[in-house]
Amino acid sequence: MALHNAWYEDKKWVWLLLPITIVFFCLSKLRKFFFNVGVFTSVKPKAFVIIVGNISVGGNGKTPTVISIAEYLISQGYRCGVLSRGYGSSQTQFPHLVNVNDEPSLVGDEPKLMRHRLCCPIVIDPKRVRGAQFLVEIHHCNVIICDDGLQHYALQRDFEIVVMDARGVGNGFLMPMGPLRESVSRLSSVDLVVFNGQINDDILVTADKVASMRLQPDRWVNVKTGESKSSLSILNATAIAGIGDPKRFFSTLVNMGIVCEKSIGFPDHYAFKFSDIPQGMVLMTEKDAVKCKSFAHDNCWYLQVSGNISKNMYQLLDNKLKMFQQHV
Repeated sequence: MALHNAWYEDKKWVWLLLPITIVFFCLSKLRKFFFNVGVFTSVKPKAFVIIVGNISVGGNGKTPTVISIAEYLISQGYRCGVLSRGYGSSQTQFPHLVNVNDEPSLVGDEPKLMRHRLCCPIVIDPKRVRGAQFLVEIHHCNVIICDDGLQHYALQRDFEIVVMDARGVGNGFLMPMGPLRESVSRLSSVDLVVFNGQINDDILVTADKVASMRLQPDRWVNVKTGESKSSLSILNATAIAGIGDPKRFFSTLVNMGIVCEKSIGFPDHYAFKFSDIPQGMVLMTEKDAVKCKSFAHDNCWYLQVSGNISKNMYQLLDNKLKMFQQHV
């Protein structure tokens, strides 16, 4: 946690990590070079492959982006499937098709959330090529959306999306000195950069490759019972969040006019326990709710949100899909 904070607070002691960062940089460049020249094999599934990833570590809104894209493609008649590594999963048999009865500890919190929200196959597999082939061969998907995997070059792709939030690139250094998996220059080669929240003018990307996303609060849902309400009478509430940037959720509540007695942030993908849930009214994210359902009390509520993405993303995606279909 201290290292994570240092990335975004410009702490000078991160320079002590420079030797490791140099090694990371060299290995990353060498790995990508080997893929480019064919030393390492990459595979193209018989489907249109969309990567929704980032160049930094941590959550920044990829899952709402994936859900929005999947909902749109399904509405357009595509046979869509979602592929995830299944971060935090205890599953040992892959590929695994996520079902409604799977525990979050088995499949990961984000795949479980997407299974709850989407009417399409959700598959977890750390070997993304194998998972993609499973979606094509068994579920006959003609579009695959990869939740993360920008740096997984073994899987060839047709459309790359990078999602960024208000934190931007932190101190701008590669890991472990900074939060970056790849340098900022990588943004010039992707198809689209989606800014979750305000567009960051410091990120130099041409205007035609930029889209914005607003997380739109939809409704409150009781974690235990599933009861939903458009509004709540909130009194003496505690907000909890175990996401990439908990402050983002807390700010959303403030923007909704909700004042909480206490706001408690946890690490991303945190495995909540019964003892973590305060008494009284508790407000949380949907991602956290899937992990708390089995022990939540009657006054735990999660905020269901939808990613409202600017129309230019869908227009660009439609054009790419049409070009792909012409060459199939």
